[in-house]
Amino acid sequence: MEWRDEGIILGTRRHGETSAILELMTCDHGRHLGLVRGGRSRRMQPMLQAGNRVDVIWRARMDEHLGMMQVEPVAFAAARLIEQPVALYGLQLAAAHLRLLPERDPHQNLFEILNVIVEHCDNSLIAGELLLRFELTMLEELGFGLDLKSCAATGGHENLAYVSPKSGRAVSRDAGAPWAEKLLEMPPFMSSPTVRAASLNEVISAFRLTGYFFNRHIWEPRAQRSPEARDGFLAALGRSLSNAAGATAPVQERSILP
Repeated sequence: MEWRDEGIILGTRRHGETSAILELMTCDHGRHLGLVRGGRSRRMQPMLQAGNRVDVIWRARMDEHLGMMQVEPVAFAAARLIEQPVALYGLQLAAAHLRLLPERDPHQNLFEILNVIVEHCDNSLIAGELLLRFELTMLEELGFGLDLKSCAATGGHENLAYVSPKSGRAVSRDAGAPWAEKLLEMPPFMSSPTVRAASLNEVISAFRLTGYFFNRHIWEPRAQRSPEARDGFLAALGRSLSNAAGATAPVQERSILP
């Protein structure tokens, strides 16, 4: 068995004295592990850092085997990520979410968003929005996607402001007003790929919403808790944008997501 693909490194762990087991999110083969001989050498260690993008060849006698990986660098991002807590925690959070999926199941949308996260982590507000959209895509890939395109009560597409905690469907401000206390608040950017997050408060509110559905559908049924990296990411985001809380940014810009 053999394939070649491009992947983003999620992590490594030592194997024996000189080798490493590499964990990648690949474009066409999902989250995949493999043994890299000499992976703990001085030459290989800088390449095998989380966030770096590599070209990988995987070989094994049988498909179910761990297999061997041969990797070549495509882009180095680890050093830049390590210097920024928002980016570092963001990558750790994305990796924690990806581990909820079965190994080797292809999820090209998640790979593409992860690639954008790595490339655009320099702006904290953008990083927050990208990780939020990553969580929305994760919910969809896990079978619990939210319907944020139209109002569950009227079918309209305007002024969507809430999400029903029962159905996961959007509700307009007017239709949801009588039950506002029982609905989840939804910032405007969540329902449109062309509207950008305007403030830290909007991003935090959006993560509160996705966290509710992760907890209800995924973490509690699996006897898990919210990843520590999620709390670390939100705390780092808050510190980074503390002076910008409540500030507005232009909306109706084109999203940088693919």
